[in-house]
Amino acid sequence: MKILFRLLSVVAVLVAAASVTFFAQLLVPGDRATTILNLQNGREQEWTAAELAPVNAKFGFDDPLALQYLHYVGGLLKGDLGTSYTQYQSVTSVIGAQIGPSLVLTAAALVVAWGLAVGVTLLTVKRGRFVTGLGSGWETFAASLPTYWVGVVLLVVLAVKIPVFPVIGGSGVWGTVLPVLTLAIPLAGFLGQVTRDEFDKVLDQPFVTTARTRGMGDTAVRLRHGLRHAVLPGITLSGWALGALVSGAVIAENIYGRPGIGQVLVTAVNTRDVPTVSGIVLVVAGVYVVANLLVDLAYAAVDPRLRTHAKAATA
Repeated sequence: MKILFRLLSVVAVLVAAASVTFFAQLLVPGDRATTILNLQNGREQEWTAAELAPVNAKFGFDDPLALQYLHYVGGLLKGDLGTSYTQYQSVTSVIGAQIGPSLVLTAAALVVAWGLAVGVTLLTVKRGRFVTGLGSGWETFAASLPTYWVGVVLLVVLAVKIPVFPVIGGSGVWGTVLPVLTLAIPLAGFLGQVTRDEFDKVLDQPFVTTARTRGMGDTAVRLRHGLRHAVLPGITLSGWALGALVSGAVIAENIYGRPGIGQVLVTAVNTRDVPTVSGIVLVVAGVYVVANLLVDLAYAAVDPRLRTHAKAATA
């Protein structure tokens, strides 16, 4: 029953996102056929009804609104997000050609963010007032940093002033370092804050004291007992973070000139390519949904008690 409910929730979210993207196209000022012809000709002008008719027929703009909506949803079920106004190919192909670098950047940023958050937590929690305060202060500072500001500062300092990394990132490993740090540093602050609070509480629990009295070292206690319990709130936050990183990748990709959906989205917004913008929004919504499903699986992997409850519920 719980699995069925989750699946229905996923479908509801995706249908809602699809509906919003569809009606968003209708709210864009101006006639859609006129917009397409203006983009093709590179300038704005008035078009006659005869000139607009082929475009309206090709994209189905003359159909009743309900029929347009059904065609749109039916296309989504087949993996068709519509046709780009500017690139004259399916939005699925446009996004598919650029989504790979964005997903690599997002995944790498999430891993680095977790590494920074866990490292600072392990090294500073209950290590004395000064060290603890230093770690807590770093997390607060990092969490307050806007992504675009981090990107500009890293670019100026480590690519322009001190030319360690390339100014234009590209897709190579060395060129990915600064974009990854741009996304990872603010997220590490958020993850570190929730992990620190839980980690501090866990170290005061009786089972930790018992482990210490049995001769377990401080490092082993922190890694084997403290960390497993402390990361659970952070795992919950990771579901939101993964979707937010995909959105943030738009900023990082444009700052460093990287390939990805960020460049595609900016170009689509500037040219009013509504189907492409809507398609990217829908893809981001799908990432949020998948991320939350992965969070549930990660929870069960980290905390065995959840697997026991799940088996009991289905028994």
